[in-house]
Amino acid sequence: MSRLYVLLPILILSLLAACTDSSREEEQAAAPESEDPAEALMRQFIEAEPGDTITIAAGTYAMTRSLTLNTDNVTIKGAGMDETILSFKGQLAGAEGILVNASNLTIEDLAIEDTKGDALKINEGKNIAIRRVRTEWTGGPKEENGSYGIYPVQTENTLIEDSVAIGASDAGLYVGQSRNIIVRGNRAEYNVAGIEIENSVGADVHDNVAVNNTGGILVFNMPDLPQEGHSTRVFDNVIKENNTANFAPKGTAVAGVPAGTGILINSNDKVEIFGNSLTDNRTAHVLISSFYSTSMQDREQVPNFDPYPETIYIYDNKFEGGGTRPDRDELNELRVAMFGEDGSFPDIMWDGIVDAEKFENGKLPAHLSICLDNDDATIINVDAANGYQNPDTDATPYDCQHEKLPAVDLAFSTD
Repeated sequence: MSRLYVLLPILILSLLAACTDSSREEEQAAAPESEDPAEALMRQFIEAEPGDTITIAAGTYAMTRSLTLNTDNVTIKGAGMDETILSFKGQLAGAEGILVNASNLTIEDLAIEDTKGDALKINEGKNIAIRRVRTEWTGGPKEENGSYGIYPVQTENTLIEDSVAIGASDAGLYVGQSRNIIVRGNRAEYNVAGIEIENSVGADVHDNVAVNNTGGILVFNMPDLPQEGHSTRVFDNVIKENNTANFAPKGTAVAGVPAGTGILINSNDKVEIFGNSLTDNRTAHVLISSFYSTSMQDREQVPNFDPYPETIYIYDNKFEGGGTRPDRDELNELRVAMFGEDGSFPDIMWDGIVDAEKFENGKLPAHLSICLDNDDATIINVDAANGYQNPDTDATPYDCQHEKLPAVDLAFSTD
């Protein structure tokens, strides 16, 4: 038999196999193009493996369900916060836009819009870098908006930088129950709380812009959470015109934040405020309060919680305008009574509520005091515990200094 007859069937089979393989590759290559972009993105999140980069091209993606990532060591990267837009306006399922339960995460260069709940939530992760992410509710400030824009909670070593948060009905940029935090170079606008650090230890909040929120920057402690926070530095920020009416749902922690608040410290210790520019915040540029000023609960209801703000150090800030229209009838009446119809409150307002059990020789020990070293900045103790009966504007008791806090070290590269 001729060798040609022997080889011919083999050649035909080989050609058929090659055609079949080629068709399969073409089908595989074509599948992502025919697949709905939102569904393809969900598949990438679900199937991600450690070391993966999920690249999201420029465009607007109509998302109907949350994206969830449960894999460590993943990068999520878009083409820019105004180029790659994940729109959840038609969201049908899920409590967040993106939910991450993982460590060693980088997410950058994308936008998350109009989520039913929180926009970006990161839960219990370590070594988190969030860069150039925009979260926004495009219909403006409304109670129906999601609570949080960027929302790391119970994290360690967290960086949020060069990002934008607009329209959150609680906090635009929030870090809670966490350790080692840097929030820098961001813009928070038209949120109830622009930037909030809550029950967290070791935070640097600097070089941000907080404008047109109800409250610009908040440093809070709340009861019944795993840890109490302390050691936060708020510095070199621009905090101006935070006079938007409070639109938080009733009963939430920030529903009691007065419109017109620049920086609010509530029940938190070791807070350092310096180098900031605060302009035209109508209630007060800096408001320092006890938990008892904002809650009906008493000590018996929260026995293991320290409700008093202590070791507060304010220095080298620039104050301009402000205090002209406080967002509380009783405070406005006090303003008129003390400073006249056209007068304004001092730069710093303190509710005056202290822990008398800690007194030494009739006053708080020096290391727990509010210290003010800020040129001609003014302060008022409104005597909230006694119904504003004996307000005091004498700055002499606050003429002191505290040891400065160290810078936060995230323990991972932020390049």
